[in-house]
Amino acid sequence: MRLKDKVCIVTGGGSGIGRATCRVLAREGAKVVVADRKPEAAAAVARELPGALALSVDVSKSAEVKRMIDDTVKAFGRLDVIVNNAGYGTFGTVVDIDEQEWDDLMAVNVRGVYLCCKHAIPAMKRTGGGAIVNVASVVASIGIRNRAAYVASKGAVAALTRAIALDHVAEGIRCNAIAPGTIDTPYYDDVMARAPDPVAFRKGLEARQPIGRLGTAEEMADCILFLASDESRFALGAIVTIDGGMTAQ
Repeated sequence: MRLKDKVCIVTGGGSGIGRATCRVLAREGAKVVVADRKPEAAAAVARELPGALALSVDVSKSAEVKRMIDDTVKAFGRLDVIVNNAGYGTFGTVVDIDEQEWDDLMAVNVRGVYLCCKHAIPAMKRTGGGAIVNVASVVASIGIRNRAAYVASKGAVAALTRAIALDHVAEGIRCNAIAPGTIDTPYYDDVMARAPDPVAFRKGLEARQPIGRLGTAEEMADCILFLASDESRFALGAIVTIDGGMTAQ
């Protein structure tokens, strides 16, 4: 029960890494807030967890993020952990990608992390501090082809993680991030389904990792749990890479 009675928000909690994280945090005693842009997805996950709260939120909108924090504190009296997992990817070089598509992705992947931290930190300070865990990516440190906007956004998340960590450590707040490799989630199911040869596409993704397979959402959730708990109390501004050896090559 490493998070017994801690109040934890997980954005993008309705599927993939977010859903697995909600389950792990609840298993470890946390009171979980499942936040997702899709209300039905948030509600479905919350129904699996004892005492969980489902909230519909678009993390790119300040008023909705503030409401998420206010509703959490109203329901549970405090906020101890926020996992900034909401995000998505898109294909294209800087030449190919449409400007609106670029702006929309940055609004979720980068502005969303900024807004969640902006509104969560004051609530955490009122009860003595807390932990922020951001979900970056291996592409924050290595480039991949045809994903310019996604690569840029996750590089920004990693840099923002370090800045927040230094700015707020004196307030009892730790900020760290995980950097996943290629993870077997519904997002990649959709990507593979659109590929001309889904089987070959998956094999190509698996081959990027020396371990020879995709990661699982549960493996990412276990690392998020570590960074959210007091077991990582000496970690500050860390970007923990979990990628099956992708960046070791």
